[in-house]
Amino acid sequence: MNVNLNYLKKIPYLLFMLGLYFFTVMPAEAQNDSIVFIPATTLTVKKRPVFVKQLIVPGALVLAGAWANKRQFEKSVNKNVLFTVGHNFHTKVDDYLRYAPIAELYAADALGVKAKNHWFDQTKNLAISLIITDFVTGKLKKLTNKTRPNGGKIAHSFPSAHSSMAFANATVLYEEFIDTSPVFAYTGYGFAVATGSLRLMNNTHWLSDVMVGAAVGMVITKLVYLLDPIIRWNPFKDTNNLVILPKFDDEGYGLILSKRF
Repeated sequence: MNVNLNYLKKIPYLLFMLGLYFFTVMPAEAQNDSIVFIPATTLTVKKRPVFVKQLIVPGALVLAGAWANKRQFEKSVNKNVLFTVGHNFHTKVDDYLRYAPIAELYAADALGVKAKNHWFDQTKNLAISLIITDFVTGKLKKLTNKTRPNGGKIAHSFPSAHSSMAFANATVLYEEFIDTSPVFAYTGYGFAVATGSLRLMNNTHWLSDVMVGAAVGMVITKLVYLLDPIIRWNPFKDTNNLVILPKFDDEGYGLILSKRF
């Protein structure tokens, strides 16, 4: 990683400004909650909003992204971002930051934090969400063939795959813990916003790429959870000492088998 230290001083300000846009829609009650993990014995499931209401945020991102796409506005946004961090800014942190919500998910499971689903159902929903998200994002990239702001040889800028994956991971974390620890459930979106922000700082994506990528990951994951009762299948439900974790990296997907003794 080659980063000028002078540029690092400017990152928190830009992350804050971009993150503020995404989190202005966060419910007020979640913002006021403290991070308290509710044990299973005291779990009270809150009434969830209807699915249509859950699409308001990703729908707004799609509309805003469609409006900004290839307009002078998003060109000026990227120009201002580069002016803030510097044209020589480059980091690979975003390659790893998108996986942070997954680490949070399984760390919470390991610590015994009450979640909505069994670890296998979490893994199943996560895998299905990421596979579909990757497929849809890839198809949209080839269909639009939008040139990246840095003029890279491989176009495929729209939408951002890093953003779609990061927000898919964050939405899984949200769905699993929103009823037991609302603030913790939202933390994954913080990492997702940071991932999208770094894509702009690296000059590899336009603003509309990040916004629509975020919407793709959120909508697909919410659809997977909506259909979860239909596709419920768990051969490990009565097995407490065996854990299968997903593995995602640049080389592909995989599974890690872990047995507790």
